[in-house]
Amino acid sequence: MAVYERSYRGYSGELTKPRARVMIFPRYAFEDVLRSKFFLTFLVLCLVWSFGLACILYVPHNLGFAKAFRIDPEQLTAFFAGVFDADWFFNWFMVPTGAMALLITIIVGPVLVTSDMRNNGLALYFARPLTRTDYTLGKSLVLVSLLSVVTWMPGLLLFLFQTYLEGLSWARANWRVGFGIFVGAWIWMVVLCLISLALSAHVKWRPVARISLIVVFFVAAALANTVNWIFETHWGSVIDIGGMIRVIWDELFGIGEASVPLWAAVIATLGFCAMCVGLLARKLRPYEVVR
Repeated sequence: MAVYERSYRGYSGELTKPRARVMIFPRYAFEDVLRSKFFLTFLVLCLVWSFGLACILYVPHNLGFAKAFRIDPEQLTAFFAGVFDADWFFNWFMVPTGAMALLITIIVGPVLVTSDMRNNGLALYFARPLTRTDYTLGKSLVLVSLLSVVTWMPGLLLFLFQTYLEGLSWARANWRVGFGIFVGAWIWMVVLCLISLALSAHVKWRPVARISLIVVFFVAAALANTVNWIFETHWGSVIDIGGMIRVIWDELFGIGEASVPLWAAVIATLGFCAMCVGLLARKLRPYEVVR
């Protein structure tokens, strides 16, 4: 526009609230992620698992099922009595859905940041009223939303469904099941989000970023087992972030014997998250120094 025309005017419309600006990231990221038919199919299969568990919960309360297979209803009820406790929910829901959440992170996580880093798009974002916290939170909302669909949301629905079938007495006796599902799932989601964003910010190629995620979890677990075997100790497990999450889950559900104390697992998890935050803070800048 020529200066002499003097027709330029600044924007005088209504400004978007600062917190609402974060939602621009999930708005367009969901369009890219949900465009894949393979990913949508996998997401539906994850929900099918939870639906199957709901059917299993319903079996001992369905007299028609017992009659169809000529089973004594009292024997069926006695067989399932005491089965649906914290141990059942942990082994049949938390562990499989935790693995599904990891697979979703491997598929979706690197897509969120690698394209911005590869195309030097951070300067365009930070030239606007957006901070690094806004960028990280906006990108994390995409992954957190998808992980919530397969972790704590169906888990709490299963807990409420079992409460409806058994009564409030069962819920009072197994309150830590619902608490463990919610808190345990959120701890796992935060760890997955931080590590996927940190690796994606440093590795600009999506295939390499996905391989890096696999290496962090599976190679670290193998290394931890090797250290424990060589030195005949259990403290080598602190380098296995997946194992530390399992220790925290065991404590939340009140089952099993942990390989390391809870305080060690909490410190190791917090240290791992702090390292990921530091890597993100170092890489998420509106400029890049090329040597």
